[in-house]
Amino acid sequence: QSPAIARQTSNSDPVRFSEDERENIRIYDPLNSTVVNITTETVAINWFLEPVPQDGGSGSGSIIDTRGYVLTNHHVVDKAYKILINLSDGSQFEGKVIGSDPENDLAILKFDPPRGLDIQTIPFGDSSDLRVGQKVLAIGNPFALERTLTVGIVSGLGRPVQASRNIIIRDMIQTDASINPGNSGGPLIDSSGKMIGVNTMIYSTSGGSVGIGFAVPVNTAKRVVSEILSFGRVRRGWIDAHTVQLFP
Repeated sequence: QSPAIARQTSNSDPVRFSEDERENIRIYDPLNSTVVNITTETVAINWFLEPVPQDGGSGSGSIIDTRGYVLTNHHVVDKAYKILINLSDGSQFEGKVIGSDPENDLAILKFDPPRGLDIQTIPFGDSSDLRVGQKVLAIGNPFALERTLTVGIVSGLGRPVQASRNIIIRDMIQTDASINPGNSGGPLIDSSGKMIGVNTMIYSTSGGSVGIGFAVPVNTAKRVVSEILSFGRVRRGWIDAHTVQLFP
């Protein structure tokens, strides 16, 4: 084996990692502990019209406050009667929904960390100056594989995406970072290690990732978080109007 190859494969030599790999590791190492795995239970009705608990779904979330506040997607916890939040150290806590915003598919959960537990929080970035082509990283729990890292770029900005029959989420970030079921609610991160979006959905004909994922911009998430923590809901304006017949 030549000295050059030996140097590249030495376990103790940082040269074995490329600059891009070192950046990925630098970002992932401190942030993976800020991502939680969320599992839910729902209630179904059996043939005897009795309520029966059953497994709901799973998703991801980001710890945004050391008091135990977690940012995730609304659809991850929608209709759940029991929510379990799993931390990176293996500990599990029951969570509750503090407030949600279906129009942006965001929700805030709360769990009660015991005194002395070291809680790491994810830093918020700024999604107002994103550029198509810049590098992004996604951390989540696809198919219950906890704290998985995928890497890609910003593929598009300002995308309107229909989340349901009556809801269109506007200004979403499109990315080719691999996003699969279970990634929902996890963070989309820029190369400075700050969250710039909340991974929300994919476009797929097969159910798996085909390189078209969408994230809610973090600036939208920051407004929603502020409203929910202050008022328990997102306040929006409305038009209060009455119709009057002018002609018989």
